Amino acid sequence: MDILQVHNVSIGYLRGNFQNIGLKEYLIGKIMGTYHAEYFWADKDINFSLEKGDMLGIIGTNGAGKSTLLKAISGVMEPLEGYISHTGKISSLLELGGGFEPKLNVRDNTYLRGALLGYSRAVMDEKYQEIIDFAELNDFQENLFSELSSGMRSRLGFSIASLLNPDILILDEVLSVGDGAFQKKSGKKMMEIINGGATTILVSHNLSQVRELCTKILWLHQGRQIAFTKDVNGVCDQYQRFLDKVIPQPIYEGI
Repeated sequence: MDILQVHNVSIGYLRGNFQNIGLKEYLIGKIMGTYHAEYFWADKDINFSLEKGDMLGIIGTNGAGKSTLLKAISGVMEPLEGYISHTGKISSLLELGGGFEPKLNVRDNTYLRGALLGYSRAVMDEKYQEIIDFAELNDFQENLFSELSSGMRSRLGFSIASLLNPDILILDEVLSVGDGAFQKKSGKKMMEIINGGATTILVSHNLSQVRELCTKILWLHQGRQIAFTKDVNGVCDQYQRFLDKVIPQPIYEGI
């Protein structure tokens, strides 16, 4: 049974000369037909579905529409076309400092982030020390979030997102941040999450990581879907050939 469905999803941004004019000029331009605007499609006609326990790797060059798609799945953005449906609780880590308040300390930020993800105070009381231990931040609980290094911020965000037992876990480039030891530990945690039945979506430029962890793969290019398949290695091979300019166009030839 599908736990997540993305059906003909298109996400766009309105762009045009409205950014440089006032309301009066905008209204006159609309009446006179001299105002011009168009949609830039960050994602166009994206289709895929995931079952419980799937781990999807999303790959693509910068500007492919990966992060925009994750925001829509997480509920941060609304598709202009198509629909997204899911069952269960979604936990997402879309950016390093997302959901954190720089002027609060690590302890308060942990509870704040948990609340934003929909977890009760009782759940956070139960999970708090486990989160701090995993993030290796026992000595920094009273430090302001703004005082943490980028690696510390990443560890805290990943720990909160992964240790609260979500039904769907969404990670955007967070496993590539931090030292080698934490990357290894986070990779191991990802396998525990997968084996525990959670559905996971990972955006990563690390193809070795995608090959090792993912059971399905989605390749995006300039907002278009090139491939969605279980053939993770085959798509990674073809994507690498495209990056190496062995093939001029992004194309997946199938299994």
